[in-house]
Amino acid sequence: MKGAAARLVRLAGAALCLLPAALRAQDTSHVEGVRVGITYAAGIRPGLLVVWSPGLDSVGAIIQRDLDYSDQFEMIPGAVNPHDGPVNDGLYRGMGAAYAVEVTGLTGAVDIRLHDLVAKQVRQDRVAVLPGVGAPDFRMAVHRVADEIVRWITGQPGIAATQILYDEGSQVFRIDADGAGRVAVTRSGERALSPAWSPDGTRMAFTSLGDGVAPVIVQTLATGARLTVPGTATGENITPVFTPDGQGVAYAKSNEAGTDLYVANVAQMCCVQRLTVGRYSDNLSPTFSPDGQRVAFVSNRPGVPQVYVMASDGTGQELFAPFDFGATGDSYAPDWSPDGASVVFHREVGGTPQVFVLDVASRKVRQLTSAGRNEDASWAPDGRHVVFVSDRSGRRQLWVVDVESGRFRELATAAAARLPAWSRRLAAAAPVFTR
Repeated sequence: MKGAAARLVRLAGAALCLLPAALRAQDTSHVEGVRVGITYAAGIRPGLLVVWSPGLDSVGAIIQRDLDYSDQFEMIPGAVNPHDGPVNDGLYRGMGAAYAVEVTGLTGAVDIRLHDLVAKQVRQDRVAVLPGVGAPDFRMAVHRVADEIVRWITGQPGIAATQILYDEGSQVFRIDADGAGRVAVTRSGERALSPAWSPDGTRMAFTSLGDGVAPVIVQTLATGARLTVPGTATGENITPVFTPDGQGVAYAKSNEAGTDLYVANVAQMCCVQRLTVGRYSDNLSPTFSPDGQRVAFVSNRPGVPQVYVMASDGTGQELFAPFDFGATGDSYAPDWSPDGASVVFHREVGGTPQVFVLDVASRKVRQLTSAGRNEDASWAPDGRHVVFVSDRSGRRQLWVVDVESGRFRELATAAAARLPAWSRRLAAAAPVFTR
């Protein structure tokens, strides 16, 4: 790859984090074990334990891990209930549990009971029909059960029934939020870059790198059907993102005069609109606010790449994330949180990229990471977890941080990872509840 195409890869790689300062996260790994009543900024996390009937090890283990990864609970090690008898409220309360999840096997289904050990009552009792253990959709259906358990306790569903797209080598891959189920979603030998989810999780957009041309492709994940985004059939086009309504795709087009942002209607395959006029500057990596009214992006118009914001029609362009010229390094890859309150991005600190979060209301920033090189962050649908790329383990892997507790966990990939994008909750993952 030579010339402008190589420049595009450098731009996209570099361009592809900040919450309120009151919640300062530590860059340390979470140590497993029983820690009941640990106080975090958001309060005390209740103790939770999962027990399951003999023969349900796969279901019980997945649910237990998903609840742990939600970072909403202090997990107490669960196990098989060997006698398949009633839950021992007193014993589990003595272990520090406020809740117990009981998973009991039925013919072709499982019974999920949520025990409120403090109130001494069963809060939920639901029967879920699950695919067979070897079925392709088995794990995702169990993830959805775990997300429902989170909702029963907290009022908001979990994030287990989600997936992450990312670049590995020259292909785009997809994995579940727990790191399992890795599968390639672009063609072998194709040079694919910068995947982005559609809001409904059924499609992705990405750049297909060729010799002298780099169109943006929208691919339906279930069928592999493709279309080329209007305005991208010629030239080199990078960092695509869907509009919040899923009807359009914004992207950056590069030529000798610089790089500028455009948006096209992919529902009607028309109506390309230019949003920036760079005049020999680079403008790229758009990300929409959830209401679709504003766009954050990267521009090097101040001399170094920084995070800017504008209205969705391109008006009112201004610096978004504050920086100190000469002291603060380049900033790249903004991603607007699902609740609209924050924008995550990475910024060089002493020549090393670190993840920051911008509080939209106050425009204050805080640093989330410090160990190793950390970049290309993307929000989970709960607005509290972020996936990013880090070399802290020795090579570029995917990592997840809970911005409220500061817990980090690794999602190991087969090769070096780049440019992750976290889906919204996947509707197709819902289990069939019969009761």
